Amino acid sequence: MGLEEALPLLMFAALALLLFSGYPVAFVLGGVGMGFAVLAIMIDPFLFDWPQFGSIPSRVFGGIAENLILTAIPMFILMGTVLERSGVARELLHCLQVLLKRVPGGLALSVTLMGTIMAATTGIIGASVVMMTLLALPVMLARRYSVPLATGTIAASGTLGILIPPSIMLVIMADLLARSVGNMFVAAFFPGLLLSGLYVAYILILCRLNPRLAPIPDADFGPDNLVGILKLVLQSFVPPIFLIFLVLGSILMGWATPTEAAGVGAAGAVVLAFVNLVILPACGIEHHHQDEPDKLREIIDDESATGYFTDELKHFSRVMWTSLQRAAMTNAMLFGIFIGATIFSYVFRSLGGDDIVISLVESLGFGSWGLLILLMGIVFFLGFFFDWIEITLIVLPVFSPIITALDFGNHVLPNEVVYWFAILMAVNLQTSFLTPPFGFALFYMKAVAPSGVKIQQIYTGIIPFVVLQLIGLGLVMAFPDIALWLPRVLLN
Repeated sequence: MGLEEALPLLMFAALALLLFSGYPVAFVLGGVGMGFAVLAIMIDPFLFDWPQFGSIPSRVFGGIAENLILTAIPMFILMGTVLERSGVARELLHCLQVLLKRVPGGLALSVTLMGTIMAATTGIIGASVVMMTLLALPVMLARRYSVPLATGTIAASGTLGILIPPSIMLVIMADLLARSVGNMFVAAFFPGLLLSGLYVAYILILCRLNPRLAPIPDADFGPDNLVGILKLVLQSFVPPIFLIFLVLGSILMGWATPTEAAGVGAAGAVVLAFVNLVILPACGIEHHHQDEPDKLREIIDDESATGYFTDELKHFSRVMWTSLQRAAMTNAMLFGIFIGATIFSYVFRSLGGDDIVISLVESLGFGSWGLLILLMGIVFFLGFFFDWIEITLIVLPVFSPIITALDFGNHVLPNEVVYWFAILMAVNLQTSFLTPPFGFALFYMKAVAPSGVKIQQIYTGIIPFVVLQLIGLGLVMAFPDIALWLPRVLLN
């Protein structure tokens, strides 16, 4: 193999090496692409020429700036940021704690259910894990919960937003695979609930077998009458559920496209924030966060001379302003990575990288099942070192020609293989947040956890949940109807 043929492999090796340098991923992806484009021109102008180099900006603009699919991402991010900072999640957790207070492991179950519900409204993993750690971990430790159980539950539940629609990752996958975002959302619905159900079953069984891991709280916790409980449910549980119905229901029922549903979700989040921060306090309705941690208060509200909740409208305006700032920063980070990945993929394909990858895979002699297991193994291994964004933007463009050619006979219809693979990969990528040494959810948690919580306890706590995620992956692989039944019913 000559130098010209080896350039795509060297390009991939350089990317893998530089990603460990700690340099921003967007600059690494774009820099490697631009660098190898110039190198290819110097080696052989027929391999990559200056007109191709000059077309890179138009590729970036046409692939990202004009891509209507990606317009849903900023609105979903804004929706999640507003909900997290407006107190909706705090009220939801309190409500679930009250409803499940007599169930073994009730607080852990509350965290899991809150993670599931908020996953359908946020999708921002770092913020979700930090928020749930600050809200739930001190309470769980105060009630003498096992530290590994508490940390594992929070970390696993906080990462569900990357799978349960409306997931930003599914939007990106749909764009890279040139498939419908709505179909991808529908296909991910039951697999997301499957993972949540596995977490719930594990916690119930574990806490019933060993009640000392999760002591039941005092009976006087929360309202003790039906009227009080109904009032709590209407105030704290119904609003986020209604917003989920507006967003997901409009997509599943075909009333709106994902982009339109994202706009509805962002507007609905602003309305809920206004109600939670202005209307309810003005009506004298009590919130349940008087004992919230100082760190969480700093995240929810900037320091102000006017104090906390002394002026509801000013507080609402501060929350909206800081939400817009944080959403803008998150969007800038994501779209910066998109730009770098577009440059890398364009140069890689222009140098013949696709053909080399396909020939290497074909030389292994694996069938479709062997290739599927190999690709899932690669994704799982990469999850130990890279974030889901990096894995998705590197793996999918390279392996998409192989994915479309997979044939599983009657197990999965040819026109459904790509959707099935995308959901398998999405379930698999759940592990990338939890597996050391670079499990980002673990770092987020350790940064805001009480000082007595050790990283070794966090690592111990996530092991059962990583196993559950792999079980969920195996179930979706063995029974593809978990992902494909709902799209067939709603979309055919």
